Amino acid sequence: MRFSTLSLAAVVAALSLPAFADGLMISDPYARAASPTAKAGAAFFVVTNDSDTPDRLIAARTDVAARVELHTHIEDGEGVMRMMEVEDGIEVPAGGEAVLKRGGQHVMMMGLNQSLLQGESIEITLTFENAGDMVLTVPIDNERLDMSGHGDHSGHNHSN
Repeated sequence: MRFSTLSLAAVVAALSLPAFADGLMISDPYARAASPTAKAGAAFFVVTNDSDTPDRLIAARTDVAARVELHTHIEDGEGVMRMMEVEDGIEVPAGGEAVLKRGGQHVMMMGLNQSLLQGESIEITLTFENAGDMVLTVPIDNERLDMSGHGDHSGHNHSN
C-alpha cells in the first residue's frame, strides 16, 4: 500500500510541474466538471511571462471536447455574473502574469466526449500569439476548493 501511495504522489507531482515556452511558464493547472455526466468543464492555471515582450493566449484545444473557448465572467449591470467568450484572447503582460481561475478568465470545454474524472488528466494545447503552441497535461481535480466561490458550469448555456 505504501508503494501505491508513493507512486500516486510521484504522478501528481509530475503533473504539477510547470510547463515552459519562450519565456512563458504555466503553473498550477487543473480542470474540473460539475459531475461525471457534465457536458462542459473548465481548466484553470497561471501563465507567468518572464520575458520583456507581452504575449496573448489566443486559443486552446483538446481532444476531450467538441468546442473550446477562452471565457471570462462579466457583471451585466443588474448584479448578475454572465460567462462570455474572450474573443481577443487573454493578455499576458511582459514581466507579469495572467491568472485563469474560477469566477474569472478560464478555458471552457464544451461538448465533453468523456467524463472528467477525479485523479485523471487531460491534454490541452494552448496557443499564444508569440510563443506559439504549448501542450499542457492538466490533472482533473473536481474536489478542489477555490477562493472565488464560483462552482460548477452546469447551469450555464453554452450554445450559440
